[in-house]
Amino acid sequence: MSDYDSILPEGRGVWVPIDHGASDYPSEGLENLAETIAAVVRGGADAIIAHKGVISAFGHLHPGHMIAHLSASTRHGGKRSDDKVLVGSCEEMLSRGAVAVSVQVNLGSEHEAAMIERMGAVTEESHLLAMPSLGMIYARGPGLKLDPADETNGIAHAVRLGFELGCDVVKTSWTGNASSFTKVTAAVPIPVLIAGGDSQMGDLGLLEMIHQAIGAGAAGVCMGRQIFTHPNPEKITRAIVQIVHEGATADEAFATL
Repeated sequence: MSDYDSILPEGRGVWVPIDHGASDYPSEGLENLAETIAAVVRGGADAIIAHKGVISAFGHLHPGHMIAHLSASTRHGGKRSDDKVLVGSCEEMLSRGAVAVSVQVNLGSEHEAAMIERMGAVTEESHLLAMPSLGMIYARGPGLKLDPADETNGIAHAVRLGFELGCDVVKTSWTGNASSFTKVTAAVPIPVLIAGGDSQMGDLGLLEMIHQAIGAGAAGVCMGRQIFTHPNPEKITRAIVQIVHEGATADEAFATL
């Protein structure tokens, strides 16, 4: 793996996925990609995660900080809508200007085995190219067989799978409290980034969740909709950066909005 200080400075990161337009469009906040990217860059985002076409067209807006998402499916896929297939290679993404790659696995999906196999193929190629890899792994499929004693509800297993398959960074869901999330971050020796969570929690609720997650060992965030659908993506990005990189409290960050 190459040095990824540019996208995870001092082991912390604010990463903003904007790949949602491939799976579902129209997508609020993604109608004007140049405007959205510019706003989160001004806010201090360390990386933007996007599909290859977006990187080719808009990567110049944040050069050296673009992560290519290699997994795709759409809302129209019926029973296979949660089956994330590969749509490119690490070598291709390097040529398009990406500095890292991302792959998704949905634990509990009937297509889980195929997604795991794809992730393994990507981490093999990314390792050989010294290219960091992000595993977006969610424990949310209908086939989940949860251990009643597992207060993380499979989320610790999700991050452990990413680590065991060779991912350099893993993204997963918030468990709901710092105590259980500590078990998630303790399960792996790689950075764990949290997803956006409930869109109804409001700005302060979001910032409080991030502050708790950082206290529980998270390395930062990997959040899309909570940022690009915000009335002011630049300001909410900057507020998150203050918590992740500057040690601000949720109240201190909220006061800047």
